[in-house]
Amino acid sequence: MHLKVTLYVAGCAALMASGSIAAGATRPGVVAATFAEYSVAPPTPATVFVCHGFGCKFRVEIDLTPGDRAKLAQFLATGRLSAAAERKAVATAGAWFDKRVGPAAGTANHVARAGMKYMYDAHQFDCIDSSRNTTSLLMLLDQLSLLRYHDVDEPEARGYMVDGRPPHATAVLTERATGRKWSVDSWTVGYGQALEVMPLDRWKDLD
Repeated sequence: MHLKVTLYVAGCAALMASGSIAAGATRPGVVAATFAEYSVAPPTPATVFVCHGFGCKFRVEIDLTPGDRAKLAQFLATGRLSAAAERKAVATAGAWFDKRVGPAAGTANHVARAGMKYMYDAHQFDCIDSSRNTTSLLMLLDQLSLLRYHDVDEPEARGYMVDGRPPHATAVLTERATGRKWSVDSWTVGYGQALEVMPLDRWKDLD
């Protein structure tokens, strides 16, 4: 497996300064909003970058195999009947993908909600890492024509300290039929667990 590790300094704290994460069919602007600030290449059906170590300080390039693409298709096949079923399939695919990249990225057994005490631990994810990684996965699913009911949207953020809440970012899907946005959050779950999916407006009200 081909691995590339590079360094970059950033973090969730950047959200406090900007007030949001920039402006994304996959929808217009998603690539720039997700990756430009962190100098990370967007995914292709052949490769995907995984950020880790807080603020995308480290990233690993994972070569994807035909077997990987077949596995993702298998997961998403369970979501063909409805938008709700597709979101559940995405959550399950995310759990598998976490285990797929964990050994290569050194993030196997990462913890849920890794806070500041982990900020120097290269084996953990902050919300910048997790939202970028999840958006990469969603874009990959889109590139493989596995999303029937949703478009990949740009990451969104909540909490800027001035409202008493810590900053947090999430990947986002937009339901095509209704325009409703859904948070697809991997930072709130531990290694190999299904991603947490909920309406974005509800997610924004959480602490």
